Amino acid sequence: MSFTTTRRSFLKASLLAGAAFLLPEKALASPFSEIKPSGKLRLFNTHTYETINTTYRNRHGHYNFESIRKLNWILRCHHTNEQYPIDIKTLEYLDLVNTRLGGNHEIHIISGYRSPEYNNYLLSTGHRVGRQSLHLEGRAIDIRIPGI
Repeated sequence: MSFTTTRRSFLKASLLAGAAFLLPEKALASPFSEIKPSGKLRLFNTHTYETINTTYRNRHGHYNFESIRKLNWILRCHHTNEQYPIDIKTLEYLDLVNTRLGGNHEIHIISGYRSPEYNNYLLSTGHRVGRQSLHLEGRAIDIRIPGI
């Protein structure tokens, strides 16, 4: 088992364990079945100081692609300015966490999409990032929610 696999398994287990304290038992079994994310996100990028407060999905389940485009921009690699489509499930999960915490929190983005160039730079300078990080695929976002 490689360090990356072990680390990723540990991080997944930690996230699930932490969610167990935040979410009712029913929600853990199927997070999208009964608890519906709001379709709204309020983000602050800690590197670029940009903010967005947007509705990316309406109550009927239709996505606003202009809002998603703007979310992809604020979640871009801050080192290269390279933009990449963030997985919609990742956005929905971020929204779900916010909704379960009472909603309308400004979520501080530490890292969204990470370009291969920036990921390699972080690796070469001793940062503990995965060679196959989900950030490279637009499937991971590091966040902080002030006051939580």
